[in-house]
Amino acid sequence: MKKWIQAARLRTLPLSVSGIIIGSAYAYYREYENWEIVVLALLTTLFFQILSNFANDYGDGVKGTDNENRVGPQRAIQSGAITASQMKKAIIITSVLSLISAVTLIYISFGKENFGYSLLFFVLGIASIVAAIKYTVGKGAYGYSGFGDVFVFIFFGLVSVLGSNFLFTKEFDMVLVLPAIAIGFLSVAVLNLNNMRDIENDRNSGKNTIVVKMGLQAAKYYHYTIVILAVLSIFVFSVLEEISYFAALFITVLMFRHLKTVQKAKTYTDFDPELKKVALGTFALAIILSLTMVFFN
Repeated sequence: MKKWIQAARLRTLPLSVSGIIIGSAYAYYREYENWEIVVLALLTTLFFQILSNFANDYGDGVKGTDNENRVGPQRAIQSGAITASQMKKAIIITSVLSLISAVTLIYISFGKENFGYSLLFFVLGIASIVAAIKYTVGKGAYGYSGFGDVFVFIFFGLVSVLGSNFLFTKEFDMVLVLPAIAIGFLSVAVLNLNNMRDIENDRNSGKNTIVVKMGLQAAKYYHYTIVILAVLSIFVFSVLEEISYFAALFITVLMFRHLKTVQKAKTYTDFDPELKKVALGTFALAIILSLTMVFFN
């Protein structure tokens, strides 16, 4: 059990549910309430993230991307703790569990009378499963072609925040695009830190991430841009909704210190501690912003 818990990479899970928390809290802020949707949305997202982690371990493992020179935490297949065959079975099982959870969530939210919405979200659920697997698995793995950032922004940001809110309200609220952009860009920032840390290993393994394509220094400027845009999005959202600026000030201070660390980073290992800081910082932002909307307005 311990090796499977390690392979699930629990430290990535808080980031994955950040968008769901904000989307659900904003629905409550607009006087929509259904705790069954909240629980099922969180559960479905956790299944998707664990599936992605298993698939990422499998894809990089069988392609030889994870080798002895890798800077970050050792992977399950890389270490020999889990075989490729065992991981493949785990991917299939987690995919099925993800689909069951997603279908249940869709039924609870839309029932029988909203077939069009049900079909749309069923397609999104299938797309999420495919995206989780195809990041590193197969010949056309998009993580090896520099498109990982795009998919992370779409699924962790836009789909997570706007999609979860739609499950309650059955409508799109344009102002919610702002926190969706913020969570999306901060999630991309976590991926970018991972790719800056692994740039040499990825380059040698033929994994052409955006960082490999643009180089480390340009990747730092890219990182500054997406983080600053995320912070600005939270500020604008707070102004438009006339809510407390506490969440915006929190993420500003945290990201200012983070960007100073990134700017000074000289070795690849310098980036590794920042992954956890940004991931947990994003989760904390989601909690603070949600509490602000739910209790302090």
